[in-house]
Amino acid sequence: MTAARLRALLAELLGTALLVTVVVGSGIAAAELSPDDVGLQLLENSIATALGLTVLILMFGPVSGAHFNPVVSLADWFLGRRSGHGLSLGEVGAYSAAQIVGGIGGAVLANLMFDVDTLLSTKDRATGPHLLAEVVATAGLVLIIFALARSGRGALAAPAVGAYIGAAYWFTSSTSFANPAVTIGRVFSDTFAGIAPASVAPFIGAQLVGLAVALGLVLALYPDAGEAADDVVVPHDEAGGRG
Repeated sequence: MTAARLRALLAELLGTALLVTVVVGSGIAAAELSPDDVGLQLLENSIATALGLTVLILMFGPVSGAHFNPVVSLADWFLGRRSGHGLSLGEVGAYSAAQIVGGIGGAVLANLMFDVDTLLSTKDRATGPHLLAEVVATAGLVLIIFALARSGRGALAAPAVGAYIGAAYWFTSSTSFANPAVTIGRVFSDTFAGIAPASVAPFIGAQLVGLAVALGLVLALYPDAGEAADDVVVPHDEAGGRG
């Protein structure tokens, strides 16, 4: 494995870890600061997540593309495979492993900073409406990423993706996990932002359905989107891409 690929994997691990730290940490802080107002808790959590995700994409994007999400990495491979762009399937596996490890580590770090025990969440979320929301949230996320890359506006992905996730906290009943690595990481925090282990498989299944929906829409709207796979989520140095 090349040094460039190792740097990209480190960026994916750190980026996903810090993303989950932002999600879980701001959720803990919101519950402590506004214990009697769930709406205010969600507002605080969503604002912190939107801003944090934007900064993390800007920070790590030049190294790895700032996927931070196995669904995005899988879409990158699927759309770019025929034109020789984007990740290989093996690289998708490596990215996904780094993202999942990072997601778990990020939840543990948030728990440590707030002196909260690292316990498995007891918050069941796998209801029909929540799963439908995950399909919608994931499809929208993948679609906006590839729409921006395909139209040469990948530099706008950081604020656009941050804004989308911040908004999706409110317009989806699931609060828009839209990310298998983040879903797994949030199992390790029995707090406002947690998800029970039994809800993980249904959530990831819904996210994969959302991925399939998004791929169909991307191919229908942007048939040559695969040509821009190297610029997902944001344009990044060739050394951080296929190599």
